[in-house]
Amino acid sequence: MPHASPSLLTATDLTKSYGDRTVLAGVSLAVDPGHRTGLVGENGVGKSTLLRLLAGIEDPDSGSVTRPADLGYLHQELPYGPTTTVGQVVEDALAGVREIERALEDAGAALASSSEPGRGTTRPGPDEGSTEVDTLTAAYDLALARAEQSDVWGADARASRALAGLGLDVIHRGRLVARLSGGQRTRLGLAALLIRQPGALLLDEPTNHLDDEAAEFLATALRALPGAVLLASHDRVFLDEVCTEILDLDPSQEASSAGRTGGTLYAGSYRDYLRAKRVERARWEQQFAAEQDELKALRRSVATTARNVSHDRDRGNQSKLLYDAKGERVQSQVSRRVRNAQQRLDTLLAEQVRKPPEPLRFSPPHLVRERATSSSPGRSGGRRGSQGASNGTDGLALWARDVVVQGGATEPGAATPGRPRLDLRAAGVPSIDVAPGAKLLVTGANGSGKSTLLHVLAGDIVPASGSVGRARGVEVALLEQDVRLHDDDRTPRDLLALITGQDPADRPLVNAHGLVAPRDLDRPLAELSVGQRRRVVLAMLVTQAPDVLLLDEPTNHISLALAEELMAAVETWPGAVVVASHDRWLRRTWKGDVVHLG
Repeated sequence: MPHASPSLLTATDLTKSYGDRTVLAGVSLAVDPGHRTGLVGENGVGKSTLLRLLAGIEDPDSGSVTRPADLGYLHQELPYGPTTTVGQVVEDALAGVREIERALEDAGAALASSSEPGRGTTRPGPDEGSTEVDTLTAAYDLALARAEQSDVWGADARASRALAGLGLDVIHRGRLVARLSGGQRTRLGLAALLIRQPGALLLDEPTNHLDDEAAEFLATALRALPGAVLLASHDRVFLDEVCTEILDLDPSQEASSAGRTGGTLYAGSYRDYLRAKRVERARWEQQFAAEQDELKALRRSVATTARNVSHDRDRGNQSKLLYDAKGERVQSQVSRRVRNAQQRLDTLLAEQVRKPPEPLRFSPPHLVRERATSSSPGRSGGRRGSQGASNGTDGLALWARDVVVQGGATEPGAATPGRPRLDLRAAGVPSIDVAPGAKLLVTGANGSGKSTLLHVLAGDIVPASGSVGRARGVEVALLEQDVRLHDDDRTPRDLLALITGQDPADRPLVNAHGLVAPRDLDRPLAELSVGQRRRVVLAMLVTQAPDVLLLDEPTNHISLALAEELMAAVETWPGAVVVASHDRWLRRTWKGDVVHLG
């Protein structure tokens, strides 16, 4: 049986801490040539840290890394000076190929020169019995093989394809890197790596700043690479299209029970990973239920069952000695059974699996709760005012007609002088109707006005023209794309208490719905990460449970697991939801109505 080739990229028992916080503990992995491993896990679990350790940018506290000499790593900032041109970045990426090409030319020239008349073609070479021509021929063959493997003759075409696929072909090769936007610099760094084709490639959120076409091009290019690829991404479509396995740095219940803390590897695509996680969850729930049933039986056995054996049995005609002897055996049997049951009970109490966390669920909307608690059938948020009746909005919870919002844009890339932030009729959608319980997805390019539309529906922005309305009694809540709590000294407990009408000064008990870790409930919001603050706002929305949820890029800055839970909760929630998103996975799996702002 042939020996398998060694992995190009390996890590063994990596541990890394920052101060008193351990980020990685005992992480091991091996990525073989042609394999593409996706890193997933909760925000802050150490995905970016692991990539930096593998790249050699940081050193682990313990453990070891094996990496190829031609490792490629997508830096957050291009490792080039501000006076470097785009063309120079491309040529630097081609430097290895150019060197191989020169080596082939030199080998060919040396072989041709040795064959000229009058040269000592029979002089022994390095290997006894070989001629100089034999040696030079072998050197040329080796150089030719390297050139063919590196696709020397297709390198320039590969560079052009990479630049075009990532939307950089319109940029002149003479433009300075300093004059590129942040997104363009990231794409240029990606193009340079694709041109280089290193033996192993490390990518941290590579689809940031990429549109759908560029992301699909990158996925195709990575699938064609012969080397090893390790990537961290929140783009679930990208993970599904690219990865041959998924490394989840959040230990599974089974892994934790077995004492494994370094994450779990799942073979296959992202869809395969989701299926495996569902099976794992079901197994966890079954084990928990079985253990709880056993605990109840053991407690009952210790308390009553074992002691009921021969309880107050009549002696009958037996002699006292025989009766006492049998009694002692019975009591011994009872004691042993009680002792065994108690030992099993103690062991199970110490080792039982923890209860699976409840999946994220929204409470019933405001008007649903009101109807459920009202004894009067007339009390309903479904009643409409005169505006609704006169504008054909009867039966709707929320609506917008011919809305135009002037001024600068709120979305990246949308700030065009003199251009409205939102013009529904120009966007091809003159009216937006949201019925109770409706599920509506708003799509469109950057600058099309998606965020502005949600702010208009929320009542935060008054349009210059057109009309906006909501049914009487309807409560609306908005999850903004940018959560502005970075300088807030209040705590998550404070905000959740305000939602429930409690006095934050009393430090009340609040329900964070599993979205905020208990250790973070009393930390100032200013100390939390962007993802943690977004979780706090989500917890507020879940607690508030309005009649209409407006979600602007709801899967930004949250883990993939929470994104899956959130959208599953939205799908089954009885209230109305309007979502604006660029998330390709969300768009492809959406089951409600879709409105596209052209």
